[in-house]
Amino acid sequence: MSNITLIGKSYAEVGREFYFMGPLQDCDGCKLKGVCFGLETGARYRIVEVRGQSHNCPEHLDDTVTAVKVEKVPTPAAVPKKLAIDGSVVTFQEPKCENIGCQNYRLCHAVGKISGEKYAVSNVQGDLECLIGEKMVRVDLL
Repeated sequence: MSNITLIGKSYAEVGREFYFMGPLQDCDGCKLKGVCFGLETGARYRIVEVRGQSHNCPEHLDDTVTAVKVEKVPTPAAVPKKLAIDGSVVTFQEPKCENIGCQNYRLCHAVGKISGEKYAVSNVQGDLECLIGEKMVRVDLL
């Protein structure tokens, strides 16, 4: 499923991906906020089409936003091996590990994913080496 949103003109490029991290407070009075903020907070999106419409927006570097069509794409993450079943729904939990030097840290602390929230598992990719001994697997979460 695709959505239309607005993105800074200099970023509006087919294939570019981004995480929607939620609405900005400075945009509360904007008449276009419904278009900008019609995405799911924490989700990852890919631009599939750049439209011709542009609008002034003081919140972007070049003061212009462009309409784009986006699709939600999976977020790479790590989940316990026992939960890694393609098509299942899991409650994501960040591990207690704070070893930011670990090669898998960004998967265990996946951008936009919230501990305690439910996500669908897709594309189970294989075991990960865990420095604290957990049995973790790389997956994509939707």
